[in-house]
Amino acid sequence: MKKFVGAHVKTAGGVQNAPLNAVEIGAKAFALFLKNQRRWFAKPYDNKAIGEFKKNLKESGILVKHVLPHDSYLINLGNPDKEKWEKALNAFIDEVTRASQLGLDKLNFHPGAHLNQISEEDCLKIIAEAMNITLEQTEGVTLVIETTAGQGSNVGYKFEHLRTLIDLVEDKSRVGVCIDTCHIFAGGYDLRDEKAYEKTMKEFNDVIGFNFLRGVHLNDAASELGSRVDRHAHIGEGNIGIEAFRMIMNDSRFDDIPLILETPKEERWPEEIKLLYSLIEK
Repeated sequence: MKKFVGAHVKTAGGVQNAPLNAVEIGAKAFALFLKNQRRWFAKPYDNKAIGEFKKNLKESGILVKHVLPHDSYLINLGNPDKEKWEKALNAFIDEVTRASQLGLDKLNFHPGAHLNQISEEDCLKIIAEAMNITLEQTEGVTLVIETTAGQGSNVGYKFEHLRTLIDLVEDKSRVGVCIDTCHIFAGGYDLRDEKAYEKTMKEFNDVIGFNFLRGVHLNDAASELGSRVDRHAHIGEGNIGIEAFRMIMNDSRFDDIPLILETPKEERWPEEIKLLYSLIEK
């Protein structure tokens, strides 16, 4: 079993500190924001920060393929307002460019929300349009679409939504998906026992395909099955329960990709990483 577990680490003091923060919690993978996720604009990276990030990453022993950067929460590529959509698109292209500058090969993002102004179908079309423009204007970075809980007017809570985006993207070599366990559970996909887990994984494979899986966010859920409420809980302490995570940790389909904790209290991440590794059956 080749499992690479980590967490979404802080970048206080500069993006170059992320690999150091990952090592500190015993991570073999990590996620990070490439700039302040609550601001539209940030000054470009200087060469010093880029050099230090690459050096720290190399010294950490964590491979590029096990790093899953996340874009800003402000970006909504499904915004029906043309001006706001263009602002989101430009911010997204900037994030992909930043990932590329750091030598990273992925960018994880939430697909977007229709704001109850257009249909889900039309929303998915304009998200795909933004993805295609981004792929044309950048290189080397795979756009990783995250499953959502479907809270508010967010699309992405059905596997079919992600499949539609993949189908509409022209360069399929640079598109992937990230399963968030809390989100899919809130979206109605059960994982709590072996039968439910296998049914959900079969559906994921039939609709999307494990060949597109590029990462996982490991979160238990404080929300109910199918509630479409996005509330994360610590592993084994929510409504999903520990058994689902045991199955993931022993499922070879989740080998060699970043498995990222986004549970509420970061001081608990070192123990949660150990807990997840302890679930691997020898």
